[in-house]
Amino acid sequence: MRNWQDILKSTNAELLAWAGQTSWAGAMRECQQDAEWHAEGDVWTHTTMVWHQVELLDDYASLGRIEQLKLLFTALLHDAGKPATTARDPESGRLRSPRHSIVGAALARQVLRELGCPLPLREEIVHLVRYHGRPPYLLERSAPEHEVIRLSWLLQNRLLYLFALADTRGRDTREMSRPEETLHLWQDLAREHHCLNVPYFFANDQARFLFYRQAEGNLHYTPHEQYRCTVTMMCGLPGAGKDTWLAKHQPRLPVVSLDAIREDLDVDATDNQGTVIQEARERCRQHLRAGEDFAFNATNVTMSLRKRWIDLFADYSARIELVHIEPPLATVLRQNAKRPDPVPSSVIHKLAAKMEVPDITECHGITFEEGD
Repeated sequence: MRNWQDILKSTNAELLAWAGQTSWAGAMRECQQDAEWHAEGDVWTHTTMVWHQVELLDDYASLGRIEQLKLLFTALLHDAGKPATTARDPESGRLRSPRHSIVGAALARQVLRELGCPLPLREEIVHLVRYHGRPPYLLERSAPEHEVIRLSWLLQNRLLYLFALADTRGRDTREMSRPEETLHLWQDLAREHHCLNVPYFFANDQARFLFYRQAEGNLHYTPHEQYRCTVTMMCGLPGAGKDTWLAKHQPRLPVVSLDAIREDLDVDATDNQGTVIQEARERCRQHLRAGEDFAFNATNVTMSLRKRWIDLFADYSARIELVHIEPPLATVLRQNAKRPDPVPSSVIHKLAAKMEVPDITECHGITFEEGD
């Protein structure tokens, strides 16, 4: 399979055969699992069992091809993070794979990016991989309804439920530790809160924003949307086209740019960035205190980095709009090379590998631009 168009034209058998020849499938073949949970053996054996259970789901035939592919790629990649995370627990002696869903989600993003999968579709599959293990443990949550509501803005709860069924059935367990009744509860709760097939309805963008910023968000609070200003927060690799997007879509908007501040302060990108960040925060505060709309332009490749700035903007009651620019990596490298002070290509590859694409749970609104 060379690209996403090939994927769309392929049969399930062709797709599984292609996947079986990849390096990540090879790594799963060599990764054994805990026998109590997975008596069937290695990770790839489990993966193929889950794949076939997806095809056997009662609802599978009624799904559109894109929805089928979401489930099939989730099956292929849901445990792809296990080879990098599996180790024997020194106390129990059992094999464990902590955080494998996080590692698997990053690998899924890389695989799907290389195939040219459309960005919104790719990210839903990534989220299905990231959260595939949540439904069986719903009753352990202090507020189970919040769990299905939180995920409804990242993925379709119906697909997560269907995949959880296939994942439970696609294994040979010595312990009956994943009763399907709990999975049915996930579906029932999502249906009860009207977010089985669509995102949960919040009264307004601010209500949703506050819900995701609180450990136990208030579902019944309707805040006034009285923003002091709007911050347009750019996200993307160096050379992705963030400046070009701002010039085209927000030409009159003041911009706080880390690159521009580095140039003003004569600080190299490889130097300590403390003074740059301090100056950027002060420039942002000037706009925030004045209630002026502005853009904040930086790579902002990880959620933790974005959160530091979002916290600042939220403290001043700003509306936060994220804009993620992601053309193909070859385009990024070509555009970066044309810059007066290009970033080393090795750095761009490293940033691409750690990229955590922003999502709607971080902000009031979001825009995705894929480019050419």
